Amino acid sequence: MDGFLRVFSYWRLLLDGFLITLKLSLTVIITSTLLGVMCGMLFTLKNKGVRGILRVYVELFRGCPLLMQLFMGYYGLAYLGIQIDIFSAVVLVYTLYGGAYIAEIIRSGIESIPKGQWEAAKCIGLRPLDVLRDVILPQSFKISLPALIGFHLGLIKDTSIASIIGYSELLREGKTIMNVTGYPFETYILVAVIYFIICYPLSKYVGWTERKAGL
Repeated sequence: MDGFLRVFSYWRLLLDGFLITLKLSLTVIITSTLLGVMCGMLFTLKNKGVRGILRVYVELFRGCPLLMQLFMGYYGLAYLGIQIDIFSAVVLVYTLYGGAYIAEIIRSGIESIPKGQWEAAKCIGLRPLDVLRDVILPQSFKISLPALIGFHLGLIKDTSIASIIGYSELLREGKTIMNVTGYPFETYILVAVIYFIICYPLSKYVGWTERKAGL
């Protein structure tokens, strides 16, 4: 118990880590979702060149370990002479990484809509963009929502990997407290509890959306 009290005495560092993690998580959820939705929509084009470029992007970022992407995004860009602060580098990497997965989620949702709906919408005079925006996307989002939120949940937990390159999020602050107090078990228990507080509402929402959709 003394260990927990000792660790909790550094609650300001834990709070800073919580807020930084929350800021990073919200930022990359928004940016990666926007990128993923855009790429998922572009997958519906018949242009083989565009689809080929998107496929290379998706397979590259899904197939390469996130840690390696962080190293390349931060140290690699600096080696090439591109100066970028650590927050921007982390956001860039997580956006590209998350966008690749979300693009596949959105693409799958769009392709799950029966082709007859595309044809019916075109028969009443809607342009292809209007069909996608007003008919297909609303339905595909409803289908894709549980998987999308589930990925967001994993993305929040994956932000802890950014501590490897020195980004001061929750896990990094926990390591600092551990080094000062000498209580690793108690420190990581409290860090885990904070991650649980962040993720639990989303996990419950995933379950609710799945039950509502009858999945």
